[in-house]
Amino acid sequence: MKLKHYVVAGLFTLSAAVPAVAAAAGDAAAGKAKAAVCAACHGQNGVAQIPMYPNLAGQHEQYLAASLKAYKNKQRSGGQAAIMQGQAAALSDEDIANLAAYYASLPAGGK
Repeated sequence: MKLKHYVVAGLFTLSAAVPAVAAAAGDAAAGKAKAAVCAACHGQNGVAQIPMYPNLAGQHEQYLAASLKAYKNKQRSGGQAAIMQGQAAALSDEDIANLAAYYASLPAGGK
């Protein structure tokens, strides 16, 4: 009988978390306005012209936000991490959410 209570409590916890995740979505228009500096490496449409830089267009919004937060918190290293850490340091959580929403809204491959 106790297991049933844990299952019910778990379901309530999950259902409470879903709206919070949905509310975390950013504003793509605001992200586009903030993305000018990103274009230098990641391309005007989120598709990098230089192979060492990743494409951002069409990536999952949560992945992009988590990546930017990891750079901001200096949890990612290697490659161009030092550059990205510097760029991400100036971003607010709202900026990160907006940039992630913008790049996620673009078609993958720039098409």
